[in-house]
Amino acid sequence: MNINFKRALSQKSIYIAAFSACLIAVAAFAVLSLLITEDSRKNTDDFAKKTFFRKYESVEHEFRNIEDYQYLLRALIQKDGLNNYKNYSSVLNDLNKKRNLLPYSWYYYENTGSGKSESNNPLSDIFKNKEHREKSVVIRNNGPGHFRDLLVTRKDSMYWVSYDSLVLPDKNKLYYGSTVSLDDLHQYFINVDKSSNTYAYVFTKEGICITHPEKKYIGKNIFDFTDIKPGDTLSGKTETGYTKRTAVSEYLGVEVTRFIKPLKTDNFDGYTVVNHVNFIIDENSNKIKTYTIYIFLAALFLIVTVFILFQRSTNIAYREKEKIQSEKNLLLIENEKMHKAEVINQLQQLKNNINPHFLFNSLNSLYMLIGINKENAQKFTINLSKIYRYLIVPPKENIVPVSQEINFIQQYMELLKSRFDEEMKFEMVINDPQSLEKKIPYLSLQIVTENAIKHNIATIDQPLEIIITVEENGIVVKNTWQPKTEPVQGEKFGIEYLNQVYGYFKNNLLNISVDGEYFVCFLPLLR
Repeated sequence: MNINFKRALSQKSIYIAAFSACLIAVAAFAVLSLLITEDSRKNTDDFAKKTFFRKYESVEHEFRNIEDYQYLLRALIQKDGLNNYKNYSSVLNDLNKKRNLLPYSWYYYENTGSGKSESNNPLSDIFKNKEHREKSVVIRNNGPGHFRDLLVTRKDSMYWVSYDSLVLPDKNKLYYGSTVSLDDLHQYFINVDKSSNTYAYVFTKEGICITHPEKKYIGKNIFDFTDIKPGDTLSGKTETGYTKRTAVSEYLGVEVTRFIKPLKTDNFDGYTVVNHVNFIIDENSNKIKTYTIYIFLAALFLIVTVFILFQRSTNIAYREKEKIQSEKNLLLIENEKMHKAEVINQLQQLKNNINPHFLFNSLNSLYMLIGINKENAQKFTINLSKIYRYLIVPPKENIVPVSQEINFIQQYMELLKSRFDEEMKFEMVINDPQSLEKKIPYLSLQIVTENAIKHNIATIDQPLEIIITVEENGIVVKNTWQPKTEPVQGEKFGIEYLNQVYGYFKNNLLNISVDGEYFVCFLPLLR
């Protein structure tokens, strides 16, 4: 048979085509990445505005509740004077406890004739001792409420005291009002919206901080410990009624979007600050799914194209070669089958362990840790990178030293703790240190551990306990036997993989049993 070699696709042509395809893929991924990033930034900005308005409304609502309470107290006291002020104060405090309201009602009666006084106010010394009152921080306001407000410090806690007075015909004085713990006030604002990655605080027109997640800042001047400038409070010059800019959080030390809006009531004149941590979030999942489909189709097209070109080149090259002896052909075919089987086995192993669901859970856990504990987030990221480095580069013979598997499973369990916390308990026991030099199948401990988590219930009330014990002849993995009721997909793949590896090395197969309350898996060691 005559073959026209000019029509054969050269190796150089294949390289040029592959290089061109790679350039197209890189360009396509770059464009898609820009689209996704731009969409995510827009969603982040919209989400930040929504959380700002929600947080601001909750702060304004509570300040108006405190103000309404003052008006109610004034109306009751001025109506009856000295007749029932003790009963009013007691009844109002009981109602506040039942309704989980913040203000605490109090009175202080001063008899100018006898010099005696009586009060149910633990902070009444601000009226008895002028020096104590002068040490308090005065909150000035020109609202129609005409209440007087002080910030009083007692035992590392600060209280907002709002009061009024009544001079009686006998020239005796009755002070009455309410007290709010600023610690309780800030905790209330935290509990209103736990889901959003924001925090809020309030300061007066003079810059005195009323609430803050860091207690040491309460009562301090806001312009001393933040990068807020007086110009940031000029929201009246903006169309939106608030100011917005990017800043560095004095509390978290990370970049935030800072919203500042006036907070005015009859008894308070100041500003509310809402800081939104600038994490990139993706709310519009439909668009992102569409972009992902585009990437998949582009990648599939490139793979098919390169495969067809390579296949045509290989077929032409095979046709141009001389025929070899049938025995050698059979031997090559058998070797090729064994090689393909090994490659398929390794690919299945990698697919089983490089699990996108596991990666997404890890990234979600990392996202939460960054906002809570920066140091733990850094440790989490390092463990995650080590784990995936270990997963992505498997050993050629699919066996590794026991010490490597022990280190890997400990890092793996550190990641799982961020997901399960109290729902899971893990213990490592090494009874025979010399066994650490022996070998076991690659990822065998991870497969058995993952099976335990996949097939058993793990809750705070019913935590999953996993114990790994290194013995002389093998490793025992025990977990509490509390199986799930619903079936689990991929149930026997990990066990079949381990049996296949042990069978290849002609070793005893792993032993699985249920011993009382525990599910027990024995992994023999390889020498």
